[in-house]
Amino acid sequence: MKKPKLRELGEALRAIFKGPYTHPFPKKPKPAAPTFRGYIKFREEKCVGCGACSEVCPTEARETIDQGRVRKLIYHPERCIFCSLCVEACITGEGIYHTPEYELSRIRKEEFGEVIEKELAFCEICGKKITARDHLIWLADRLGELSYANPTLFLTKSYDLGGEIAPAPGEVRPYRSDHIRILCPDCRRKVYLREEWGY
Repeated sequence: MKKPKLRELGEALRAIFKGPYTHPFPKKPKPAAPTFRGYIKFREEKCVGCGACSEVCPTEARETIDQGRVRKLIYHPERCIFCSLCVEACITGEGIYHTPEYELSRIRKEEFGEVIEKELAFCEICGKKITARDHLIWLADRLGELSYANPTLFLTKSYDLGGEIAPAPGEVRPYRSDHIRILCPDCRRKVYLREEWGY
C-alpha cells in the first residue's frame, strides 16, 4: 500500500477542518447575481389589476381572466422565458418583480404559479365591465385634482374612502344627475349627448 503524499495529506486535513472545496449545492444554493432575472412574483398590494403584463407577454405566461365580479391575474411559470417584458410594462412599476430564485422544481402542480384576484368595476347603466376598481383608484390618485374631470374616477375614489353610494338605476334622481355615475365610455358619451343636445 502506497503512503499518501504530504500535499494530499494536508489537503485532506484542510477539508476536514475547513470543509470541502466544492460548493455545497443543492444543500445550500449559490446566490444569484444582483441583476439575475429569476422567478416572477406579484406584489398584490401594489398590483392594480390593469392586465398590461398579460398584453405584452410573448409566451402567454401571464393571463387575465374576468369571472363574475372578479378579475384573476394568473402566472404560468412553466411557459415563462423570463424576458422581463411584464415587469417593464407594469404601470405602477411595483406590481410584479423578479426574485433571485432560480431553483423552480416542484413536487405538486399547485405549488407552481400564482393567482391574485381584483374586484371589477361595472357601468351603472349597461353593466359592461370597465376595469379593476384598484386600477380606477390608482388613476384617481395619480391624476390628483384632475380626476374630478372624470366622474368614474372620482366617484370610485370617493366610495373607496367611504363616501355615499349613488342611487340605483330606477330611483328618483335629480335633474342632469346621470353623468355623476360610474359609466363606461359609451354610456358616458350617450349621457352627455342626451343632457346637452337632447339626443
